[in-house]
Parts: sequence; C-alpha cells; structure tokens
Amino acid sequence: MNWIEMFGYLGSFLVLVSFLMTSVFKLRVVNTVGSVIFAAYALIIHSYPTALMNICLVGINLRFLWKMAHSRRDYELVRVNAEDRYLQHFLAVHDADIRACFPGIDPDVTKADYICFINCEGKPAGVFAGIRHEERMNILLDYAIPEMRDFTIGAYLQEQLPAEGIRTLVYQGPTEHHTEYLNRLGFEKGEDGYVRYL
Repeated sequence: MNWIEMFGYLGSFLVLVSFLMTSVFKLRVVNTVGSVIFAAYALIIHSYPTALMNICLVGINLRFLWKMAHSRRDYELVRVNAEDRYLQHFLAVHDADIRACFPGIDPDVTKADYICFINCEGKPAGVFAGIRHEERMNILLDYAIPEMRDFTIGAYLQEQLPAEGIRTLVYQGPTEHHTEYLNRLGFEKGEDGYVRYL
C-alpha cells in the first residue's frame, strides 16, 4: 500500500468516524477535514466525480458551521427544586454520562439551593446546580447533554446570573475533561478552585 492509498483511507476513516459523534459541531468539523483529504485523494487519482462530491460536502459543512457560529440559540432558564420529578428523571437518564464527564462527582443535587434547567427551543439541554452564598455561587453541577457541548450554554448562563445578583462563580469539582471549557468561559485557577467574576 503506497502513501496515496493511505491518504485516501485516512479521509474515508475521518468521514466515517464523524457520523459516530453526538455533537453536531464536532461532526461537521471532522467531516470537513475528512472530506478535504478525500477530495485531494480523488484529485490525485483523477476520480473527478468523487472529488466534486467531497468538495460539495466541504462547502455544505462550512456553511452549517458558519451558521452555527453566527446564530444565537433560543435558551431559557427554568428554575426547579431538588424534589422536582422531571429533574430526578433527567439526572437518572443521564447519570452514566454525568459520571463520565465529571469523574468522582457526586451528582446528588439535594444540597443545592439554586437549580435550573437550561432549555434550548423548549427542550432541556442541560442542568446547572449550585450553592449560593450572597453574591457567590459554588457550582455543584454544570452539565450539558452531548449534542449541546459547544460553550454556548455556559456563555448564556454567565449572561443571566448577574441579573439574579450572582457576581462570582466558583468551581471546585473535577477538571479532567473541563479545562478548555473553564478557560474559554473566563475562569481563572486559584487557591479556591476555578473562579469567574461576572
């Protein structure tokens, strides 16, 4: 097998892998990279119909990525309490993913005095729970379902919480999978965990 064939296999592999992703954003990005590679491969071997199809896929993906980056999702906060039956159902359904995202976390939100769903177009996209100390909120859980993990929920929360008198967010939970998220949303690491001043 020569390097040209390996190049083609790599493009095919990335296109296939992209369809296994739950995040639409990641699917589009990986599919775009795979389509670029496969289009280049098709041009090298003079398979112009295959090259044309993959160039079109790149264009379609870039169009949707641009729309995702420049359109604002319709989010809303819905306050609930720890005894809310739908909250308990949501946490039970997503328990395995929550534990995978936050290794070692205790997903019990009964200690929280501030809990809300973040809905996207009327459907639950995530749950936020914390303990409030005047203007400070200690985050217990900040979970988004897999297809909504594109930083926009966190940005929306930071826009809404100051209206409720919250000026400081503190996160002291596991960071194994969340360093990029915390950095992108402006948290700074300190002695008290990760802190974000709103």
